[in-house]
Amino acid sequence: MADLAKLKEAMGDLEEDVVIEIVDEVVASGADAQAAVDACSAGMDIVGDRFAAGEYFVSDLIYAGEIMTDAVTKLSALLADGAGAGASAKLILATVKDDLHDIGKNIVKAFFEAAGFQVVDLGIDVPADKIVTTAKEQGIKIIALTGVLTLALDSMKATVEAFEAAGMRDDVKILIGGNPVSAEACQAMKADAWAHSPADSVNICKEWAGM
Repeated sequence: MADLAKLKEAMGDLEEDVVIEIVDEVVASGADAQAAVDACSAGMDIVGDRFAAGEYFVSDLIYAGEIMTDAVTKLSALLADGAGAGASAKLILATVKDDLHDIGKNIVKAFFEAAGFQVVDLGIDVPADKIVTTAKEQGIKIIALTGVLTLALDSMKATVEAFEAAGMRDDVKILIGGNPVSAEACQAMKADAWAHSPADSVNICKEWAGM
């Protein structure tokens, strides 16, 4: 049986070989893939704490993101098997205008896809009108906005306002995520929810999608 406590620790310690070895054990045995993802996510929380404490640096965050993405990609087939009828749910994912960071976006994308979502990834530095137009053209009801910089909050607010101006605000659910977001920011810009962790992001969107 895979040692999930060891998996969490290895993820936090950035021990890529150990993480992948345990993940491969999970895949080979058909064990609880979601539990393995949760362990990796808990390890990522350790990485975040060490970064905040000055023990890790930006390069470590990038490396952690790469390990996490590889792990979730390996586990995605098992997770998709359990996704059920909600596997066709679609959402838009974008790093908002004036923010060029994609590590966090790519990590949460891997989580969404592993949970059975069809992700329309608009990339980085995405203007509000492009997000609104894509949602309208493809009939997408869930919008996930990410950002790392504090100024991303202004772009997130502008995106919410763009949906209001287009008469579509009541038709969509908007999730904001990333380092600068908070309950206060969410309330101020009138988004529907906020999250710091990929796991929380997925759970919120699964509830919205009825998955």
